[in-house]
Amino acid sequence: MDAAPVSIPAYYRLVRGNANFRKLWFAQIISEIGDWFFTVAVYSLLYELTGSAKSLALAFVLGVLPQAVAAPMAGAINDRISRKRVMIFADLCRAVIVILMVFARTRETLPFLYLLIVLETVMWALFEPGRSAVIPNITRSQGETVTANGLSSTTWAFNFFFGAAVGGLAAAAFGRDLVFVINSASFVVSALLVRSMTFAEPHATDKPPLRLRDLFDFRPVMEGFRYLRSHAGIRPVIFLKAGVAVIGSNWVILPILGERDFPVSFAGLDAQRAGMLGMSVMLGSRGLGALIGPLTGGAWAGKSIPRMKAGVLLGFSLIVSGYLLLGQSETVWSAVTGIVIAHAGASMVWVFSSSMLHFLSDDAYRGRIFSTDFMLMTMMLSISSWTAGELIDSGRSAQFAATITGLAALLPLSLWALLLVSQRRSA
Repeated sequence: MDAAPVSIPAYYRLVRGNANFRKLWFAQIISEIGDWFFTVAVYSLLYELTGSAKSLALAFVLGVLPQAVAAPMAGAINDRISRKRVMIFADLCRAVIVILMVFARTRETLPFLYLLIVLETVMWALFEPGRSAVIPNITRSQGETVTANGLSSTTWAFNFFFGAAVGGLAAAAFGRDLVFVINSASFVVSALLVRSMTFAEPHATDKPPLRLRDLFDFRPVMEGFRYLRSHAGIRPVIFLKAGVAVIGSNWVILPILGERDFPVSFAGLDAQRAGMLGMSVMLGSRGLGALIGPLTGGAWAGKSIPRMKAGVLLGFSLIVSGYLLLGQSETVWSAVTGIVIAHAGASMVWVFSSSMLHFLSDDAYRGRIFSTDFMLMTMMLSISSWTAGELIDSGRSAQFAATITGLAALLPLSLWALLLVSQRRSA
C-alpha cells in the first residue's frame, strides 16, 4: 500500500462526506465525554472513602477484567447478529447502570458500586468490538478506514482530555451526582445516534435468530481462535494493545500523583477538592498525549503497513522514555511532559494496531478478532494496575511505580524490534 497522509483535512472530509461515520463519531464523542466525567467522580469517591491505592486498582480491575471473560462470547455475538442492535442494547443498559451509582455514598455501599462497575464493563465488552468491527462496513476505502481509525483514536484522546479536566471541575463545583446523571444521559443519546445509522451488515445475512442456548455454544469462539492460528500475519498484531497495557498502572499512578504529589489549589479550595483537580490535571495530560499521537503518527504513516510497523516501534520507545521521565519528575510541569510523551506513543500503537487488524482480517471474523484483542489487553491492564496498587500501598511512591512501568515497557519494545528484524531478514 502507498502511504497517504492522515490529516485534519482528511478527518473533515470523512465526517462531512460519510453520514454513517458522522453519527457513530458523534455517539462516541457524547458517550466518552460522559465516561470520563464518571471516571474522575468514581476515583475521587473511592479515594475519599478508603484512602487506599488498592481501592483504585480494584475499581480499575473490575472495570476491565470482566471484559476478558466476556470478550470471546461478545465477539461471537457481534459476528452472529446485527452489531448495530448490539451497540444500542449495550448503550441503554449502561444508561441504567450509571444512574444507579448516585446511591453509592458510603463505605457500606462500596460493594454495590463495585457491582455496577462490573456490569458497566460487561456492556462495554459488548459495545466496543461492535463499534470497531463496523468501521470497515461504513467506510468506502482502505484510506477512509485508516482515517476513521485515526479520528476515532484522536477523538477518544480529546474526550479523555476534555472529560477528565472538566469532569474534575464539575464534580468539585456541583457534586458527583450531576456527573453520574450526565454520563447516563450520554448513553441514551449515543443509542439514538447509532439507531439512526443505515449500513449493510453482511456477516449477519441469512443467519438464524440468536437463541439463549447459543450464548453457551463455544464453537464460534473456537472457530475464531482457529482463524487466528492459521493467519500468521495477524498473530503478532493482536498482542500490541496488550503490550501498551503494561502502562495500565497509570490508572492508579496518575490519580495518586494528583492527590498526593501535585494537588491543584487556588481560590481557597480545601485539600479534597485540590486533590480532585490534581487528578484532573494528571488524567487530562494523558488525554492530551493521546490526542497528539494519532495526529502526528497518522500523518506520517498514512495507510502504509510497513510504516505502521515502524510507528509501533517508535510508540513503544516514547512510552518507555515518558514513564522514566515521570518517575524522576520534581515539578508538575515535568510530570505533565512525561505523561504527554508516553501516551502520545501509546495512542500511536493503538491506532496502528487497529488499522492493521482491519486490513488483515475477514469481516466474518472481525468481531471475534477485536474481542480477542481487547481480552488480551484487559488481562494485562488488570495485572499492571493491581501491581501498581500493591506497590504504592506497601509504602513505595507513585513515582517509583512510574519508573517500574517504564522499565516494564521495555519488554514489548524489545519483542517488537526483534520481530521487525526477523521479518526484514526473511524478506
